[in-house]
Amino acid sequence: MTTGHIPITSSELSTLWIIYQKKTMMVRVIEFFLSNNQDAEAIEILQTFHEGESNFVNELRNIFTQEGAAVPIGFTENDVNLNAPKLFDDIFEVMYLRMMMKVASGLHALHISMSYRKDIMDLYKRFSAFAEDTCEKTTQFLLSKGVLPKSPVVTLPNHVEFAEKKNYRSGFKITGHRRSLNTVEVAYLYQAIESNVDGMKLMTGFAQVAKKKDIRDYFFRGKELSKTIITKSSEILLDSDINPPSTPAGRVTDSTVSTFSDKLMMYNTSLLNTFGFGSNAIGTTFSLRKDLPLKMIPIAKDVFDFANDGGDLMIEHGLLEEPPQMEDRTQLSKGQSK
Repeated sequence: MTTGHIPITSSELSTLWIIYQKKTMMVRVIEFFLSNNQDAEAIEILQTFHEGESNFVNELRNIFTQEGAAVPIGFTENDVNLNAPKLFDDIFEVMYLRMMMKVASGLHALHISMSYRKDIMDLYKRFSAFAEDTCEKTTQFLLSKGVLPKSPVVTLPNHVEFAEKKNYRSGFKITGHRRSLNTVEVAYLYQAIESNVDGMKLMTGFAQVAKKKDIRDYFFRGKELSKTIITKSSEILLDSDINPPSTPAGRVTDSTVSTFSDKLMMYNTSLLNTFGFGSNAIGTTFSLRKDLPLKMIPIAKDVFDFANDGGDLMIEHGLLEEPPQMEDRTQLSKGQSK
């Protein structure tokens, strides 16, 4: 039986490092939202999240210290200007939090499967529960405001069917009947549109307040990429007589005063790129109509190229904090160190 301290593994260290970056970023963003939000119910949701996320950051910091590892820098008070004018309206601030809780839920589910120590697995369980609870609160808030479009109601099946002909997967018929989308395909298309509507507004705000021109241009490019994804996904829905989701809510103000550091906004964009790329891949995998993956694959390439260029841009401007490195055995054997 193993006794004493169980060393942390490389995968556990890496996931804790990733989550520390994300949570310190979220603390700063929500801190700014709380400085100017006027909706009492929204403030309560944001305040509860900020307190819980701040406590998690302290727990993570303690783990790094106890393990003898350097505490990451992450994001600090230097990455947010609390005196800047409001950048997004009250509704969008809650939309943003909901969007980020989708990302968090996916990360925590993955990271618990990459952990071995019970205390770290328990930590991710609490992270997941907190993210899911916040997602529920933000969803119900937006529904109560009438600003969150739901996916369409469908006639419930009264029997089970199996695909008997190969043309079930066909989407290329020029004449004749092309089968309508199934509910799985609709669900992922709705997800893509909803996420990119939020992403488009976020990129618009970031482009207005970024300090460096090439970074402003990058966010503008991200806005245009989101618009392309929204357009292509909406066309697929409309082809099956399904209205794409839309909402007039969630406004970007006309502020051009630096709100967040370029580092924070670039990292936030990188995180959403990863989430978008993964969601696109999953949606393509579950699609049974052959034409849909062919339409989505070029978009996936555009997202990949956008993310890759963002990484280069972060390195160019010294905005990319390096994750913990594995030992370089070649250098060590030569008596050298970094």
